[in-house]
Amino acid sequence: MDMELTQNFLRGKNPCAAGYRWFVRNNLAGGDYQAAMDTQVRAGRVEDARWLLQNFGPTNAVLEVEHLEADNLVFAGTVIVHGDVRVSGTLFVGRSLQAGAGIRAGRLEAGEDIHSGGAIFCGELLQAGGGIKAAWSVETQGDLRAEELRTGWELRCGGHVDVQGNIHAGQEVDVQGGLRCGKSLRAGAGIQVQGLLDVGHGIAAGDHIACGNHIQAGWGIKALGDMRAACSIRAGETLQAGGEIAAGPGYGVFAGMSVQMDAWPDCAWVRALRKPSSLVSGFWEDRPSFA
Repeated sequence: MDMELTQNFLRGKNPCAAGYRWFVRNNLAGGDYQAAMDTQVRAGRVEDARWLLQNFGPTNAVLEVEHLEADNLVFAGTVIVHGDVRVSGTLFVGRSLQAGAGIRAGRLEAGEDIHSGGAIFCGELLQAGGGIKAAWSVETQGDLRAEELRTGWELRCGGHVDVQGNIHAGQEVDVQGGLRCGKSLRAGAGIQVQGLLDVGHGIAAGDHIACGNHIQAGWGIKALGDMRAACSIRAGETLQAGGEIAAGPGYGVFAGMSVQMDAWPDCAWVRALRKPSSLVSGFWEDRPSFA
């Protein structure tokens, strides 16, 4: 069922004066919701269309195409693309975006999930109200925000990563800003984060973990290679590295921060190539880390 816009509704949402005058001048009141956004986008008023979707909300409409190529697209429902997606500017979807192949957009936002059968590349923000899943890599030059994140290959982000649930990357994780993960972070290769690395549950890396700030996890942290931070390393439970564990100058290495001291030998052991020089808490086990 089409949703009809009215001037009273718009006034109730306190639109900007210029946007409201343009809306009335182009006789969009009383018309179809999606048609009004299409008109705004064609006129280059993409932000007005985004505002409309954010305030009017998503619909159950479905747009299904073989391939999607556009300068900008704001669609209130679900977009299903059997092939690839190429949007040079803004792609804003009220519900889910499903692509059988790769997705490339200047800026990509979805109210629910984003699924790609290939890689996802964004020049700016990549955001989903639900999960982001890519069979290949995910790369964005700006921030990334989602409920869950899964990539078959690497994750690369030029901004900050903020994921409420789990992050699972098949290969490397490389983040220029900070990375916050509400649950667990797993990478098939190394993890490199320039800002704060903050994980609610555990961290597991198939190679090294390197951080330009603090590394902190509510559970354990495991790296098959070195584990290094410019500041402190803090784990609620165990620390395990195939190489060295090293905090920054003047900072400490802390294991067992969520465990009673009596339980450290079982729940807060520390294993590495050699004992960290700045180990403050936890039970050091003088044996090979991955024996």
